[in-house]
Amino acid sequence: MQRFNLQTIETAPEKSKPTLKALEERFGFLPNAIATMANNPVLLNGFVAIFGSFHGGSFDEIEKQVLLLTNAVTIKCPWTVAAHSTFAIEDGIAESEVNAIRAGRLPRDPKYAALSALTKALIENKGNVTDADIDKFISAGYSKAQILEVVTGVGVSTMAATTANMAGTPIDERFQAQAWSPASAIAA
Repeated sequence: MQRFNLQTIETAPEKSKPTLKALEERFGFLPNAIATMANNPVLLNGFVAIFGSFHGGSFDEIEKQVLLLTNAVTIKCPWTVAAHSTFAIEDGIAESEVNAIRAGRLPRDPKYAALSALTKALIENKGNVTDADIDKFISAGYSKAQILEVVTGVGVSTMAATTANMAGTPIDERFQAQAWSPASAIAA
């Protein structure tokens, strides 16, 4: 059940309009999760600031999508799973790796597996990861400081996933080919 209107540049609160205009120019469309967030400028503008910071960090596009898709599956958000599955494939992640994450498994690539495992551990354990979790991440070639970048990615993705789940945000037509439900992760 959709609980919030999908805002447009014309219908959004005044303090959401400049952000929506910039996002539409950047992406060519307004994803439904953004249109939902636009109901509250504090959420929308906070999300976009963190989103920009995360996307300007040290992870490459594939690593970002591994992290964001892992977060989406762990939180069980159909909207963010569909969106990040689409983006992951567009960014060049093998569909087998995307399907593994969607099914709740780790990617086969050892570096991506370490990133996915740490992301999942941070979410499931509410930040209370073990030394072994951190050691696996660092042993895969990441730096200790990048753990904090994973926290940023988890935070921004959690904002989108929590909003989409709570609001009943419909999956955009652009992402429909990657529609997903939590039951599909359990069944796999």
